[in-house]
Amino acid sequence: MSTLKKLSMLSIGLLFAAGLIACEKKTTVEKIQDAVNPQGPMEKAGEKIDESVDKTKEAVKN
Repeated sequence: MSTLKKLSMLSIGLLFAAGLIACEKKTTVEKIQDAVNPQGPMEKAGEKIDESVDKTKEAVKN
């Protein structure tokens, strides 16, 4: 593999990892909403997917 290809693969991996880490954080408002009106497992999964897609889109743009 060329150095440029290795660097590109490393960069993509780091962006993906950063996106996953950022998706795990919740704001205080979301935590309060979950306590008052708990979501079902499918709704939670859908939100995580939406957040991951949004983070990936932002990472690709930069």
